[in-house]
Amino acid sequence: MKNHKKRILFVDDEPNILDALRRTLRSFRDQWEMVYMDRPEDAWQHLLQQPCDAVVTDINMPGMTGLELINRIQSHEKTRDLPIVVLTGLQEPGLKVDALRLGAVDLLTKPIDPTQLIARLENVLRLKSHLDQLKRQNEHLVEQVTRQGLELKRAQLRIIYRLGRVAEHRDPETGNHVVRVGAISRAIGQTLGLPPDYVEQLAWAAPLHDIGKIAIPDRILFKPGPLTPGEWAVMQRHCVFGERMLREPPENILPWGAWSGLNLALLNQSDPLMDMAATIALTHHEKWDGTGYPLGLAQEEIPLESRIVAVADVFDALLSHRPYKGPCSEQEALQIMETKAGNHFDPEVYAAFEKALPEIRQIRQQFEDGKEEVLEKAIHEHEVHFV
Repeated sequence: MKNHKKRILFVDDEPNILDALRRTLRSFRDQWEMVYMDRPEDAWQHLLQQPCDAVVTDINMPGMTGLELINRIQSHEKTRDLPIVVLTGLQEPGLKVDALRLGAVDLLTKPIDPTQLIARLENVLRLKSHLDQLKRQNEHLVEQVTRQGLELKRAQLRIIYRLGRVAEHRDPETGNHVVRVGAISRAIGQTLGLPPDYVEQLAWAAPLHDIGKIAIPDRILFKPGPLTPGEWAVMQRHCVFGERMLREPPENILPWGAWSGLNLALLNQSDPLMDMAATIALTHHEKWDGTGYPLGLAQEEIPLESRIVAVADVFDALLSHRPYKGPCSEQEALQIMETKAGNHFDPEVYAAFEKALPEIRQIRQQFEDGKEEVLEKAIHEHEVHFV
């Protein structure tokens, strides 16, 4: 395979200097491609259009000076890795120091010594080759880390969604509720204009809102009729229990057998995510007017993420089948929710929910109950946002 010829750009306003360079380097034309220019302005435009491997420039030139050219080269993303050799007849040490400070890697004094010139050019071209190799290795490393990061995120999402499904009803036919709550929460957060990182973390954390239901007995969780006051008190404990599960090591809460097969270490690697999920688990049943549970928080005492998930959760639950009720129509669900805006729900969050309804309808259609492939669809939706 033929080696790529190195391209060197020479810039000097004196024609006799450029002619001397041509004569000196004539025997290297098979190894190097050499470009000669007498105006720094033209040289700069050439660099933006044609990649080079090194630049040799004079300092004292009319119009744009050599120092200005060096500064432009070092300041531009496309050219800042170019090694620069300063070629000058000036004796002022201050200008040479300025050139080095701006990024020049070597200095040559006129009149040109052919041996020194060739040796310096070979050195800077070798330096450029090493820099290019390091850059390629770094890009490859970044690509590997990114790929591994995506695999870790996929693993985290699978665990989050499957835990959420277990917590919701231990039934894959209705477990897609947690996927929809995450997606609807994202849609509301985006409509509110919240920061993208916050919105994406919210979409990850929301599916674990009812994780504490793992601790609720089936006879209460699946009871087809109204709960007794005692049963309702037990049901309300799922908020506190869910928060504990997400903030404490799982072995401190349940016997190890209850966590068999779940690699929870993957979840614990993301503390901000688990902190938000724990906050949502604890406070997503709080109400704007202070009548919710378990803490009786009101208005902005309730964390914003929980106010968002509360709207997403109730809307999707109203439209879903439950052991104690059939699904509502969308019109019925919206009528019920409108009566709760301003007392149960943050009015600003509810307004964003209404504005996002077209997207929310698509989410419900995309992530219907009973579709196992919904899990991979949901993971893909997250990847679209975090890649």
